[in-house]
Amino acid sequence: MGRTSTEWSFVTTDSLEKVYTDGDPRPLDRSISQSLFLGETGSVQVAFRPPLDGRSPDLRPIVFELSGDASRFATLHTVELVPCTTMAYPGLHDDRYDREAPGLYPDLLRPVVDGEVMPLFGYWRAVWIDVRVDDAADAGVHDLTISARTADGDPLFEDAVEFEVFPYELPPLDIVNTHWFHCDGLAHYYDVPVFGEEHWNAIDNFLGRAAEMGATSVLTPVWTPPLDTARGTTRTPVQLVDISYSDGRYSFGFDKLGRWLELCRKHRLAQVEIAHFFTQWGAEATPAIYVEEDGTTVHRFGWHVAATDPAYRELLSQLVPELREFLAAQWSGEVIYHVSDEPHGEKALATYEAARAVIADLLAGCTIVDALSDFAFYQNGVVPIPVVATNAIGPFLDAKIDDLWVYYCVSQQRDVANRFIGLPSLRNRVLGHQLFAFDVAGFLHWGFNFYNTVGSRAHVDPFQDTCAGGGFPAGDPFIVYPGPNGQPLDSIRFKVFAAAMRDHRAMQALRDVAGKDAVMRLIDTDGNGGPLRFDAYSYDPNHYRRTREQINRLVAAAMAGPK
Repeated sequence: MGRTSTEWSFVTTDSLEKVYTDGDPRPLDRSISQSLFLGETGSVQVAFRPPLDGRSPDLRPIVFELSGDASRFATLHTVELVPCTTMAYPGLHDDRYDREAPGLYPDLLRPVVDGEVMPLFGYWRAVWIDVRVDDAADAGVHDLTISARTADGDPLFEDAVEFEVFPYELPPLDIVNTHWFHCDGLAHYYDVPVFGEEHWNAIDNFLGRAAEMGATSVLTPVWTPPLDTARGTTRTPVQLVDISYSDGRYSFGFDKLGRWLELCRKHRLAQVEIAHFFTQWGAEATPAIYVEEDGTTVHRFGWHVAATDPAYRELLSQLVPELREFLAAQWSGEVIYHVSDEPHGEKALATYEAARAVIADLLAGCTIVDALSDFAFYQNGVVPIPVVATNAIGPFLDAKIDDLWVYYCVSQQRDVANRFIGLPSLRNRVLGHQLFAFDVAGFLHWGFNFYNTVGSRAHVDPFQDTCAGGGFPAGDPFIVYPGPNGQPLDSIRFKVFAAAMRDHRAMQALRDVAGKDAVMRLIDTDGNGGPLRFDAYSYDPNHYRRTREQINRLVAAAMAGPK
């Protein structure tokens, strides 16, 4: 663990350890080396605790320094505690959470200024160090020395870790990976006009971080997405398409949508998802759509207009062909359409079928994808490409569905992977193994940056509320925090999910040179002698580091070719 003073406690650990204030951190397993491909991020943490001898504490920060060859590729963040009021729903979760009670828990990552970090007197906290190399000329073995000293310059700690960087890039992620993007939260948090220049700046920055996390697709608000909106209410309009009505005809302006697509190209996103055509949980009504008429903005469609109202069909019969034509001319990637999110039960099946009929001819030949858990919707042919909750996946796997997607969100609290703050990080990281092992074509999560309460009845400060007003488990609504000047701040969960997607890319690379079986021999385990499943996987955090390292070595050797 390096040199540690007799009065302070320091522990170097890996990125899968959560450093809680009241628990001794697990030390880094140095028998597992750390290798990276170009453009990848490798991470370690240093946990530290001040003396417990009862003396009056020094009320000044300590200073961390990074040195050694790898320091030019390294960044340093503090791991900040965030308030969590809901960790999981009583009786609905398993017993393998790190924390179940409300409290302050590690999640937010803030850049360190001048190396200064304030201790928590009597308790553990941590710094997070990333290393990333982009240029093949800088490949090789790099040493990183991490040291800490008092404000007076007295040494407290020093340790060294090693990263080996291979001069190759991993292949792009070959599945769809989408985390729904919420433009209204950015406008409200930064208190800027929707689609004003400051808003566009934040959108640009947040889209960039989504892509850095491995997202390949973005929910595109051609109209305000009818998601997480309480019945009879509206969210702040974020409609990209300008719509006007005159003399019995609609006309459309696509300038803002064109600017949106430019940002998607800038950040190398491969797909855009068009916002849902109908409301959530049953497709009973239309999304909130605003129309300019006689110089006035009219809330023409929304909860007050039924899904099958002829007036909505009239709008869509004019809008959808022009939208498709615009996208065909301006976007070379894939376009994904949604009918309605999370329909369930016989009543919802009927309303979903009726709503789908409204747009079926207009979307002929298009890719239509919807999240659901009810196998009947797939059996009836209503949803050709299902996005299935990970705790309801059994029948869909048995049916051997091509192009199967999966999702998790608030309800996937028992046994399966998720990214809640109260879960161990390995339950975030394992997703990459699972998506690869079961040939899943896409992953969806509903909340990249949802900064509202449940049902969007109010806005929240995400630094004070990680639970959507207490209704969702902490961390479910968002995975980035809104930082200064429209710049997002990462979370531990962001970093670990990004690593899971890079794991998938490394598995793709090994599959391409040695076959899928070569990968499965390394990852196909539940940690107890059985096979990997969505609800059974290894709880040893070092399993994920070790298997990734084994994959890296095999891939690098294949890329290097015969000696």
